[in-house]
Amino acid sequence: MATYSEIKGNNIPIRSADPTNPLVGEIWYNTTTRVLKGLISQSAAWSTGPNTSRTFNSGSGLGNYDGAVIFQGASGSPAPNPVSNQTEEYTGSAWTSAPSYPFSGRDGAGTGVATSGLGICGHGPSGPSTTCNEWTGSSWTGIPANPTPLRSNTAIGIETAALNFGGGEGAGETTVGKTQEYNGSSWSDSNAMNTGRKNAGGTGTQTAAVAAGGGGYPGVPEPTQGALAEEYNGTCWSNSNNVVNPRNSEAGMTGVQTDSILYGGSSPPGPITATEAYNGTCFSNISGATIPNPGGGYIQGNGSTSPLSPAYHVRGGPNGTATFTAPGPATVTITSS
Repeated sequence: MATYSEIKGNNIPIRSADPTNPLVGEIWYNTTTRVLKGLISQSAAWSTGPNTSRTFNSGSGLGNYDGAVIFQGASGSPAPNPVSNQTEEYTGSAWTSAPSYPFSGRDGAGTGVATSGLGICGHGPSGPSTTCNEWTGSSWTGIPANPTPLRSNTAIGIETAALNFGGGEGAGETTVGKTQEYNGSSWSDSNAMNTGRKNAGGTGTQTAAVAAGGGGYPGVPEPTQGALAEEYNGTCWSNSNNVVNPRNSEAGMTGVQTDSILYGGSSPPGPITATEAYNGTCFSNISGATIPNPGGGYIQGNGSTSPLSPAYHVRGGPNGTATFTAPGPATVTITSS
């Protein structure tokens, strides 16, 4: 292990704080933390993580690069029974039990960060539900119900500025493109999507969002619908360029409207392993970013915030947690003294 005296003669800059905008290849010694650091260029990659304590089949999730929360879902495969109200938290190293969700169900939507977010609708014992709840970082509390009973819907944003769209409505679970905004105290309708869909991927904010994939809309073949993408500008939706790999069910997205990734999910004939980047205009495959646990994921690293890295893809139980590392510059610890 190198010490300060050993590296002092190598013309390495000595700093009391890390530089604000270092260059790739730059090395420095931080005298405050007593750590030798450098900036490298890293490739995109997924890595595996710990399992949840139980299966969360068709569960819901929320989170960002600081951690994640997973809740509801069926305890076996295939869904629907038995459904659960269990909640677990992830801090980057392990899953731990958390206060139960207020009702048992599956196929709802979650959005927000690890310390504050929303659970929206879902399929309860009697069918699609209007129930919504807020996660405070330590417990769940009830909020105004959604005006429409939904399941397999998608939500993005934060607890005071959320966007909910798509899903299966009512007892017949009709696929819709319904779009709703939540301001922290009440719901309001917005303009519908051009193509309704269940189980779509989505990310961004209440005023700048992107949705991709999904299925279930009458008259639109699954492979075709799984490739469709749309952007939301705070008022209405407009069609975007298609995804590279159609994803008809439970695809994940994270990032912002102009810089995001699409991953996981499935489409005939099976799970999708490729990860795609979206730059606000088009989708492209990310070389080498093959997801280790393909298929439907129930925490999608949630999209209201940047940076992209890490993002979480959680299938629950033995399928484990996958963490995405974004390509680009990264500060690494070389050694410490």
